[in-house]
Amino acid sequence: MHGDSLSRRAFVGSAATATLTALAGCSGGGTTPSQGSGGEGSSDAASKRDFGGWLGATTNYDGVVDETDASEVEVTVGSRANGGAYGFSPAAVRVSAGTTVVWTWTGKGNAHDVVAADDSFASERTSEGGHTFSRTFEEAGTFKYFCTPHRAMGMKGVVVVE
Repeated sequence: MHGDSLSRRAFVGSAATATLTALAGCSGGGTTPSQGSGGEGSSDAASKRDFGGWLGATTNYDGVVDETDASEVEVTVGSRANGGAYGFSPAAVRVSAGTTVVWTWTGKGNAHDVVAADDSFASERTSEGGHTFSRTFEEAGTFKYFCTPHRAMGMKGVVVVE
């Protein structure tokens, strides 16, 4: 019986080591293709996937959508996310300086607003479908924003300006 328990211990130890090795290999620091290239001039590298935890609880975030070739970009307010119509879509978008971002309300998920985390812009709070709010981003930077009544639910977004 002493030999059997030693064999079991050796087996369990080997299995645990193999599992940890496999998990370590899966947690590599690669980039996700949907995050865009990041580019040499990118003000926000792919390594900031959740923007310091800002989008960590945002269920519809799956990478930064690259819209650097567009002069105007639409972000939907009240898209399906976070257990209801409590999301911005896309949750994160990359644009060039001079691009206008237009937030368009779906009319779903009660009243929403768009408020910059640094207080540099804010819309009115409304539940009216088709309502719009726009801002032209002239300077490079990362602009985090949220919906005041649904911020704790994860209704947050990011505009990365290059």
